[in-house]
Amino acid sequence: MEYYYFCGYHNSIHYRMTKIAIKLLFSLALMLGCAATSAAKTLHELQQDFVDLKFGLFVHFGMGTYLDNDWADPEAPLSLFNPVKLDCNQWIEGAKSANMSFVCMSVKHHNGFCLWDTQTTDYNSVNSAANRDVVKELTSALQKNGMKVMFHFSILDLHEKILPNKIEPYHVDFLKNQLRELLTNYGPVTALMIDGWDAPWSRISYEEISFDEIYKFCKSLQPDCLVMDLNGAKYPAEALFYSDIKTYEQGAGQKIDKGRSFLPSMACYQLQDTWFWKSYFPTKATRSPEAMVNDNLVPMNKVGCTFILNAAPNSDGLLDDNALASLKQIGKLWKNDGSRVQVAETGAPITASNIAKGCHATGSWSDDMNIHDLVTDDNFKTAWYSNPSVKNPWISVELGKTQPMNAVVITGVKDGQLRRYSVECRVNGEWHKVFEGDAPTDRRVKIHRFDRTYADAVRVSVDEADPDLAIAQIGVFNEI
Repeated sequence: MEYYYFCGYHNSIHYRMTKIAIKLLFSLALMLGCAATSAAKTLHELQQDFVDLKFGLFVHFGMGTYLDNDWADPEAPLSLFNPVKLDCNQWIEGAKSANMSFVCMSVKHHNGFCLWDTQTTDYNSVNSAANRDVVKELTSALQKNGMKVMFHFSILDLHEKILPNKIEPYHVDFLKNQLRELLTNYGPVTALMIDGWDAPWSRISYEEISFDEIYKFCKSLQPDCLVMDLNGAKYPAEALFYSDIKTYEQGAGQKIDKGRSFLPSMACYQLQDTWFWKSYFPTKATRSPEAMVNDNLVPMNKVGCTFILNAAPNSDGLLDDNALASLKQIGKLWKNDGSRVQVAETGAPITASNIAKGCHATGSWSDDMNIHDLVTDDNFKTAWYSNPSVKNPWISVELGKTQPMNAVVITGVKDGQLRRYSVECRVNGEWHKVFEGDAPTDRRVKIHRFDRTYADAVRVSVDEADPDLAIAQIGVFNEI
């Protein structure tokens, strides 16, 4: 049995070993039970199941509820959290009235307050004035109602000082122990939506906290749990980067193309003005139920996107009457007719860190403002533009040292520009081709996976392309 040590964590307390042992045994039993009954579905099957769900309730509830602020004070006292009428069944009834099939709750937002009985920190709902495991109450109620469970979880943790440019190994252990609790103590979890990672406002990179490590850790606990990183805007819509499902946070300006969609997707939005409850919510009209259905739910479902609508419980722990009325109206306007949008095979997502990020690049002639280094700047909105007079453009990325790799991803600026080319890796001073031929797809993202090799540079040589060829990024990955 594995024992956990928490003495190094910020603001942690000492716990009785008997309590820890009991919880570990219970968690192990649940985990083994889940493993025994799991269908071990393929990623494609899980993606199809998720798209078929179509519509669910998002719940943001925590310290922000009591501070009129989505970004709650990470040192707010535990006595503040006191929902005296908390009733998760009421939330579920609201969701059912809208014909929703699941509930996704923000179990830990960026301020670090946990809504479950965690052993990692005393900053949780059980130690609060409420003295309740909200996650347990919600998941139990959902299971009784035959509805799916999803969690929203923040990597950024202001209470525990898990912050950019200051990540220590024990921070990763802390996060993994929290995820272990969530994925072993509360039954099957359909999806885990991770937030605060590789985002411009949080600035915790995939290098500081390895996405690959966390992703595979979660899959080891619940193989059928989809893992989503809520940073969909940064990466192109044609391939899955760091997520099993393409994500769009509409309140942050991330919009899915409702005319076409390449990937199984999730879009989330708020019924009210913000994610967490505000004191004026009971007297202000919600967003239009008709707009939620006609402008969001229906067109999104048609392109394989499941819509998650946030309704915020109030300081008593209940959904306000106007929110319940709007959910009920949505249910009158929309029902799940059982139709399906068939999800195309996506292949496995990119999960490893980009070895080429920030590396030196060089190549054939380009205009001064759009030279080679733009293919390694980790920005899909910039690009290297080949000069139109160059018949056979080429570009290479110097990695600085010999490194293991087994995937190269080329992202263009628009579909169909790059038609025939080769990809080479430099091994001991000699170039070895890992791909040569026609582009595997006319979409702007080309993913090339190959047997692991050890190289210090990667080169793309173009045989046929549009004269205005532009490449936004060249990524190099060593996927485990």
